[in-house]
Amino acid sequence: MIGYITIGTNNLERATSFYDAIFHEMGAAKAFDTDRLSAWSFCEGKPLFTVTKPFDETEATVGNGVMVALTTSSQTSVDKLHAKALELGATSEGGPYLKGKNFYVGYFRDLDGNKLNFHCYI
Repeated sequence: MIGYITIGTNNLERATSFYDAIFHEMGAAKAFDTDRLSAWSFCEGKPLFTVTKPFDETEATVGNGVMVALTTSSQTSVDKLHAKALELGATSEGGPYLKGKNFYVGYFRDLDGNKLNFHCYI
């Protein structure tokens, strides 16, 4: 259903470095770079995660009510990735913790304030 997800940044170099480290930990690879955006994927034909300077050339802003949820394989993976994001300068928005009976999640905001999470089902 999802072809790609795009979030905005005001500092493409910094955002690319942040997501290079995150997606390396997750086993994803850089799909491509342009002067306006960077993209990652797990393999060709799979959905892309892209970070871009806004095409209208205004400042990137955080979408109120928007969150990107990144699935991982285990609680250990959620813990490790959440810690890595914070180490890289992200801010915690809660967790990691068990939410409900089988949803383990850690929320964070990236360097531009976009809200994301790492999660797994247990």
